[in-house]
Amino acid sequence: MSDLEQLIGPIAPLDEDAMERARQRQARLTKPPGSLGRLEGLSLQLAGISGCSRAYPRRAVVLAVGDHGVAEEGVSPYPQSVTAQMVANFLRGGAAINVLARGASCDVLVVDVGVVADLPAHPRLLARKIARSTR
Repeated sequence: MSDLEQLIGPIAPLDEDAMERARQRQARLTKPPGSLGRLEGLSLQLAGISGCSRAYPRRAVVLAVGDHGVAEEGVSPYPQSVTAQMVANFLRGGAAINVLARGASCDVLVVDVGVVADLPAHPRLLARKIARSTR
C-alpha cells in the first residue's frame, strides 16, 4: 500500500444526512439565503465531515503543529526541540496565541500532525501524527 493510500484510507465519505440537517437548519435562520457567502457551503462541508449538524458550543483556536525536514539542513534558526517546548507552552496557556484566544473566549486545541518528539498526553492535545517531520 502506498503512503498516499495509507493516508487517505481512513477518510470516510461526507455524511449526507448531517449535511441535509445543516442545510435545513440554515434555512430556518433569520438571514437572507446566501448572505454568508462561502461560509454557508463550508459549514455544510464541515457537517458532512464531522457528522454533526449543530454548531459547537465552544469556539476554539486549533493549532496544527509539526516539524519540517528543512531544520536538518541547518537553515532554521531553531532546532526541532523548540517545537516540543512551544507545544508545552501552548498547553500551559503561556503563548501569545493563548492570550488572544482568551480575549475571544476561545479554547486552544493543539493537534500533533508531525512533531519529531513524543509529546506527553494532555486533554487539549490531539495526537494525529502523520509522520515525524517532513521528508
